[in-house]
Amino acid sequence: MIEVDRLSHSIGGSGILKDVTTSIPAGGITAIIGPNGAGKSTLLNLIARQSPIESGRITVDGLDVSTTDTRQLALKMAYVAQNTGVASRLRVAELVGFGRWPHCHGRPAQADREAVTEALALFSLDGLENRFLDELSGGQKQRAFIAMAHAQATDWLLLDEPLNNLDMFHARKLMRDLDTLARERNRSVVMVVHEINYACAWADHVIGMRDGRVVIEGPVEDVVTEAGMRTLYDLDARVTEIDGHRHVLHHV
Repeated sequence: MIEVDRLSHSIGGSGILKDVTTSIPAGGITAIIGPNGAGKSTLLNLIARQSPIESGRITVDGLDVSTTDTRQLALKMAYVAQNTGVASRLRVAELVGFGRWPHCHGRPAQADREAVTEALALFSLDGLENRFLDELSGGQKQRAFIAMAHAQATDWLLLDEPLNNLDMFHARKLMRDLDTLARERNRSVVMVVHEINYACAWADHVIGMRDGRVVIEGPVEDVVTEAGMRTLYDLDARVTEIDGHRHVLHHV
């Protein structure tokens, strides 16, 4: 379980997170939703220890994010940021191989090479392993970074808007792959999602944020309601059921 206790954070003097307290259950997929500027990415960034915590406390399976050794945290959680920047003359297989660094420290063994091969195949990158990153489309590059995180073989996958740049086919495939990892390999996935209907279809737990606070959370049926959409987005939208899944008709 990830536990966030009274977390506050500012950037450039502006309060981004304001006394956030929440728990993210282990297992399954947790979706963090909410309008632009709600603090979703900042919350995930702080859980991943990409920035120092200013006020409050975060623990991941009992490990204090602020004080736990970096190498230990790297074996516990993997993080893919919303904006990824890396040297363009890096090949796809090399990038994915970086996910094995916490295990092999730059000296890959057979198990590490097999993990890279498996990650390339899972995220439909086999055949692209020798391509340079600057030769990839935005969606292919996105999948390469997620494959790197998967190869890290952690209990937790933290993904900030992983559906960005993906077409409908690959967005659905990614969600199916993440669901398989959660169900069959006991991985815990936490992801920031803007398209609410992906959260409806795949999430087990939803955290709704607005103005730097958690304002609603729980299972999909409790969060994704017409009242919940008004609370989060000031949006009057019809919420219905399609093939057993909650669906928000927000496009019209």
